Order: sequence, then structure tokens, then C-alpha cells
Amino acid sequence: MVRAIVGANWGDEGKGKMTDALAHDSQVVVRFQGGANAGHTIINEYGKLALHLLPSGICRKGVKNVIGPGVALDLDALLSELDIILERGVPMPELYISDRAQLLMPCHVLLDTYEEERLSDRKFGSTKSGISPFYSDKAAKVGVQVCQLFDKELLRSRLETSFVKKNILMRHLYNKPELDVDAETERLYALGQKIKPFVCDTTKLLNDAYKRGDKILLEGQLGALRDPDHGIFPFTTSSSPLAGYAPVGAGLPPWAIVEVVCVTKAYSSSVGRGVFPTQMHGQEAEELRKRGGDAGEYGAKTGRPRDVGWFDCVATRYGCTVQGCTTLAMTNIDVLGYLDEIKLCVGYELDGEVIQDFPVTPKLKRVKPIYHTLPGWGSDVSDVRVYEELPENCRNYIEFIEKEVGFPIKLISNGPERENLIYRNV
Repeated sequence: MVRAIVGANWGDEGKGKMTDALAHDSQVVVRFQGGANAGHTIINEYGKLALHLLPSGICRKGVKNVIGPGVALDLDALLSELDIILERGVPMPELYISDRAQLLMPCHVLLDTYEEERLSDRKFGSTKSGISPFYSDKAAKVGVQVCQLFDKELLRSRLETSFVKKNILMRHLYNKPELDVDAETERLYALGQKIKPFVCDTTKLLNDAYKRGDKILLEGQLGALRDPDHGIFPFTTSSSPLAGYAPVGAGLPPWAIVEVVCVTKAYSSSVGRGVFPTQMHGQEAEELRKRGGDAGEYGAKTGRPRDVGWFDCVATRYGCTVQGCTTLAMTNIDVLGYLDEIKLCVGYELDGEVIQDFPVTPKLKRVKPIYHTLPGWGSDVSDVRVYEELPENCRNYIEFIEKEVGFPIKLISNGPERENLIYRNV
């Protein structure tokens, strides 16, 4: 059985928590795209862990944790992250790195940073983690695969080819020092020796697991609205966070996925630039941000304050649609217990016309959200473990969203810990 766990919105929905929770009866957890540019926060017996490259199954004994070929692999970030979790008492995870994964290098981070500086007020809100230059190299076929780390001459040849254009940019566009091929060859070769025990043909590993009938979780990064084809372009990421890409980025057949778990918050949040129709401002926003989750609404990677707003039924319905949602998981329902009334966006007004569909970015910039207001429940629900024991107004809120969005809400997270999870039969 293969399940994809993906985001329905702008990212930061709580996918790490869901993956950590659902990994208890899984044999394999796979990261299939993206890099260290976003974080998944999990809280369990080892405390609070912010994961950026390691799959969120690393705390589960007996689970194989796979970094697939679709991942932008920053070796320094990975090894640092591994050291951190070991220091926190997590046993050495069963980790497998695809020999076909490509390397995100310091030059990508430099190019990302310099380009954001050059764009100034026209920038796209990059985390400056090198993601866009990395995927540019991958598309241009000048990247470096993990399997090329172990032959120093081959590695140097790949870097020479890759650095020609980069050094022209460094010298003539950014006025920065040129990249050193020899130094980078030695650095990467040394790092390659450190990860060599983890490297294998993960495509074979996954397909063998699939044929055995193992339960496999495919863990996505960011959310549907950050997809470069279907999201709020150009304020998107550079890889596809959609479940449709998961078999490609992992290395499984497309028909393998039988369940797509789309994760959404009980309200809206977003890190980075872009259009955010239901955004709150001022004290109203700060109060929700302060209460949001274990450490408030601040990016796990950047620490930046997230934009927060009312739940957007239009955006979530669209996100679930392009993800191919079969199960909707709602997180942070406990956060809203302080509100007497709660707004939900049920449509947009665009140039005097009411629309129910999520439009392209130029039109999205002009929409005005249409709100419906429901009474709050005014209580802490974090100790509830049975859906029917939630306050009536809380259940009404969940079921209203379910009807508006059109996808069944089967999982409800009512706190940051692994145990704060309600299963609902619908």
C-alpha cells in the first residue's frame, strides 16, 4: 500500500506531524522532492525536531527512510541534520540515499542569494537555499548525481562543465569571486565518502518493498499552491509538490498510490511572498500567529513570521483537486478555541462577479474574499480523542468546511504532539 502525504495549500500545513503519526504501521517513508528549503516539525518522545531533508519517519523503529532521486540533496545540511537528531537521542535511522539524487551545492545557494539581492523589490521570496539554481542545473543536465561523487576525475569533469556559465555570472552580473573547481571537487569527494554507506539503488529498494506489499509513505514538501505549473506562479517553488509527481520523485509506478492524504490547517498560513486572499493584519493576525502550534506561526526553515488568515475554501478545494485528494487531514483545530466567531472564505468577488474557482495569479491579485461566519466553541479541545466528543460548534466548523471543499476530512490534529490525532469515519 502506498500513500502520499502532501499539502493542500501554501505549505506549512503540518505534513511532518501527519507523516510521523502515520509511520507507526509503515515500513518505508520517502522524501520525493524539494530540498532543505522548508522544514517539517515533529514532536514525539525525542522532543521537538525540525527536519529539512530527513524523512519524518526517522523516529520510528524498523522504518526504512529513503531520500529519493527527486530530492535536491544538500550534503552539508543532511549530515548536520543527522548529527542533530543523534545528539537528541534518536537511534541511528535506517537511511537510504538514491544514487540518482542530484547535489545541491554551495554555488547554488550563492546564486540564489545574489539573484534575490539583484531583484530587490521584484524578488520571489526565496529561502535562499539554492533551490531554483539547483533545478535549473538539473533541467540543463549540468548537475551532479550522487553516483558521480565516488570517481574524482568524473566529479571534477562535471563541475568544470557546470561552473563555466556560473563563473561568467559571478564575474559579470554579480561582481563576485569565481568558483573554484579544484576546491569543490575535493570537498564533495570527501562528503561523498561520508554518505557512501547510505547510498544505493533506492528505486529497486522501493519496488521490491512495493511487490512485498509493504506500507510506503511518500512525504511531500510545501503545498499545491506552490507548484510551478498549478500554483501562484511565479511565487512558487521549483519542483512539483503534487502527489502526481510522487511516483516519479520516489521511483514507483504511477498506479502504486492508493491514497492521497492532503493536509490543511484549520485556518490559512503562508511563508514567503505571493498572493494570499484571506490574510489577516495587525493585532488580529499577531494573536493567531502567537497561538498557532507549538511555537507559533514561524517558518521551520527561515524563522520568518508566517502570514496568517481565515480558512480559504476556494483555495483548499483547488489544492485538493490538483493533488487528487482521497483523504483530507486538518491540523491545528485546537488553535481556534479562543475565538467567539470564525470566518471562512466561501468564494471570491472578481471585478464585480462572484467566482468559486481558484484563478491565475494576475486575477487572484484582484479578488476580494467572500466570508461566511460561524460561532466558535470557546474551549480547549486538545485532550479530545474521539470526534463525537468535540464541541458541537467545532464539529459544525469541520463539517461545514468538508461540505464546501468537497473532500472527506478523516484525520483531525488537535495539538502538536503525535498523540493529538482524531480519526473520523466518514
